[in-house]
Amino acid sequence: MPVFIHHFLSGVSPKTCLLKDTLPGAQGSRILPWIIFSATCSNTLKVVFVLPLLCMLCTQGLTLSQFAKAVSGGSGAGNSQESSSETSATNRRTKSIYTPLEQQFLEIKAQYKDVLLCVECGYKYRFFGQDAEIAAKELNIFCHIDHNFMTASIPAHRLFVHVRRLVSQGYKVGVVKQTETSALKAVGANKSSLFTRQLTALYTKSTLVGEDMNPLLKLGELEDAEDVVVDAPNSYLMCLSETVEVSKPHETPVCLPPVQAVQPSTGDVMLDCFQDGPTRSELEARVLRVQPVEVLVPSDVSLETERLLRSIVYSKILRIYCPSLFSVCSVGSQSLSSLMSMDSAVICCLGPVIQYLTEFNLERTDGTVKGSLLWVLDHTQTPFGKRLMKKWVTQPLKDIQARQDAVAEVLSSESSALPSVRALLRRLPDLERGICSIYHKKCSTQEFYLIISTLSRLGTELQALVPVVQSQLSSALLKDLLLALPTLLAPSQSFVHLLNENAAKAGDKTQLFSDLTEFPVIRERKDEIEAVLSQILEHRREVRLILKNPSLDYVTVSGQEFLIEVKNSMVSSVPGDWVKISSTKAVSRFHTPYIAERHKRLLQLREQLVIDCNREWISFLHQFGEYYHVMRKAVCHLATLDCFFSLADVARQGNYCRPVVLDGERQIVIKEGRHPVIDVLMGEQDQYVPNDTSLQGNGRRVMIITGPNMGGKSSYIRQVALITIMAQMGSMVPAQEARVGIVDAIYTRMGASDNIARGRSTFMEELLEASEIMCRATSQSLVIMDELGRGTSTHDGIAIAYAALEFFIRDVKSLTLFVTHYPPLCELESLFPQHVGNYHMAFLLNEPDRHTDLEEVSPEFITFLYQLTEGAAARSYGLNVARLAEIPEPILRTAALKSKELEAVVNTRKR
Repeated sequence: MPVFIHHFLSGVSPKTCLLKDTLPGAQGSRILPWIIFSATCSNTLKVVFVLPLLCMLCTQGLTLSQFAKAVSGGSGAGNSQESSSETSATNRRTKSIYTPLEQQFLEIKAQYKDVLLCVECGYKYRFFGQDAEIAAKELNIFCHIDHNFMTASIPAHRLFVHVRRLVSQGYKVGVVKQTETSALKAVGANKSSLFTRQLTALYTKSTLVGEDMNPLLKLGELEDAEDVVVDAPNSYLMCLSETVEVSKPHETPVCLPPVQAVQPSTGDVMLDCFQDGPTRSELEARVLRVQPVEVLVPSDVSLETERLLRSIVYSKILRIYCPSLFSVCSVGSQSLSSLMSMDSAVICCLGPVIQYLTEFNLERTDGTVKGSLLWVLDHTQTPFGKRLMKKWVTQPLKDIQARQDAVAEVLSSESSALPSVRALLRRLPDLERGICSIYHKKCSTQEFYLIISTLSRLGTELQALVPVVQSQLSSALLKDLLLALPTLLAPSQSFVHLLNENAAKAGDKTQLFSDLTEFPVIRERKDEIEAVLSQILEHRREVRLILKNPSLDYVTVSGQEFLIEVKNSMVSSVPGDWVKISSTKAVSRFHTPYIAERHKRLLQLREQLVIDCNREWISFLHQFGEYYHVMRKAVCHLATLDCFFSLADVARQGNYCRPVVLDGERQIVIKEGRHPVIDVLMGEQDQYVPNDTSLQGNGRRVMIITGPNMGGKSSYIRQVALITIMAQMGSMVPAQEARVGIVDAIYTRMGASDNIARGRSTFMEELLEASEIMCRATSQSLVIMDELGRGTSTHDGIAIAYAALEFFIRDVKSLTLFVTHYPPLCELESLFPQHVGNYHMAFLLNEPDRHTDLEEVSPEFITFLYQLTEGAAARSYGLNVARLAEIPEPILRTAALKSKELEAVVNTRKR
């Protein structure tokens, strides 16, 4: 998913600079909007710098800070000429005057230069100029010259499809709508001028919220309704700032980067403030966990942070937006009390976020998977349950006992309440996104009715289950959730009762409210409409007398109302002041002057009614906003229940046990533990070999694991880590028994990869990660290290691995699993016999036939047993893996011979 990075200048309001993209290989020249902005938030991030910008910075030798300062100084000479030509009333190329619509577009475009504008024109939306060329390319639609601009158009009913496509390609898209209607315009002072238009909505990847973006394509009965909002991947907006402190001379600087992440579509907010080192590993972990699609960063960001963000860039051309933000933001009095308890650095991130979201009218901010642990555990049935499960996996909390009790009861209870509750969760729309869309007053009537009626129905059905819940359930957490829900959902019923179901599903706001007692403006407007209709119907008597036709009635043809239809043979009896509207070979149709005047008034009142109903609709949604937090809490309860059902399913299918989780004790004791992911992937055909683990903080707390390549060492240590995570999130675990102390963190150093973008070799990456772990791990941590030191020469690698492991044993005192192919490390068991144990993954060795001719030596054959066994393995048998990789036999024999020679040399030196 692309991430868009916005820079902001501290204390200034930067101008937008348009850069010509003339990169090699680019087709033509494109305008790249550059924008400057402020900080982000919390626990999960992924970042992408725009490729054209990066290339430009690299070729010019500029840092982001230098570039941001250059931008703040002015919009550039090249830009001024273009701006002056665009705002001119005359097109210099054709010497012709812009049309009124073109002039209107230019005025709006001047205010939103970095926005791709969709302009409403009747029953379609049009793009103009360069916007049209971009839209034609990205949407695969026709683009042509019209007067002074290139233009392209899309049908109005497909707006949401095309805007989503453009936004997914990195564009900031604005929707410009007509703000007046034809009938009202006809009686207004500007009846001969162009329809007024204004920007009504802005969209980027993190701000796709609202009726335009999430229409209900089909809405039948509630049970058959599709989700209102497509459950897209997380779309977080992240804001980060940083302060670099040096407490003493010659000491490593400490970075304090406050982070804030907001997902406007769900109202989810994450806050964090932490210390970071030169590698920015803590920031990187949060970026990769949140995976934001847009990032706000200060213009004076440090070089280390800048390099980190660059290194997470995607290899595709993206857009960087730079709307003007301010570093100071006013906060409502109701919010001050909660803000005062936050870290001051976090509060500094709040201003830029609110200012940025204000542009999108979203400032009301409250609070591949296959093969992963989440893939194993996630059997949730709702979109909001799925999101909560991901949080539980990535951010385990401490209410473990209560969660375990709830999952255990779901597993064992015979109560009829639990199956009923689970049945209610099936095929629910995305209530979390839905209530957030309503809260921002961006939802359609269809979406509102679906969400509110669903909440109302859930409240009623859960209320009926209250007696059963009280009498049959024992889990305090389950009971609290289920008993609280009916009360939390109760306000939704009053909203549903005010609505006309058919009108809501049809999107007809004029008939939306079934009781107009609370809507006097609408009632008055409808009374006026009824009065005009009565006058027109009363006028029918006079028409009948004139035409001497007592049964005559008005007809409606092609949308024209109140037509008086007269046979052509009788047209001579029609008064001369009647207005002929239409005719056929047989009949002619007329309006009397009175009907024409009254019908005109009727159209005006109907259009005014639409305006009044829209205004009352927004007010109605505002009333719902008073219950937003209550409804959000209810949805959070439903998501929690969904996660409990999911964890129970996994435990039932995998024959999991309930671990004993011990707060304050340092131990991980697992009997016949299994790798949760591999266990599922293998299925019933092959059985995963279970293994025991015994780590005691006050006893043997370090396991040194050796053994042949591909023997299962890495899978085993991952297994221990995953079981620890599962236990700490309240899940059952794949083992016969387990006792797990709460750890403050799990640190891992596994795999081998370089980081070319940040100028780091494989070995450098290895050591930087190890260094971070050494600095941060505590006696309450679980440390997993896999083959530290393999990236350099044997002697240096052994020395580094030995010293690092000794440090963890003697100083850190953490629970540690250390995989190595260096036999000298096993000597630490004799130095620290109370705390260190040597283990290896068992195997069977099949020696090849011995030959006197050394040239015929062949590598050994290994049979893996995947069983953890006490004691160290003397060798790693790498040539066996070479055979499995189908290295040619002659090469294997040569390698085996060389291995024997080197082994003989070593043995001779030892003797």
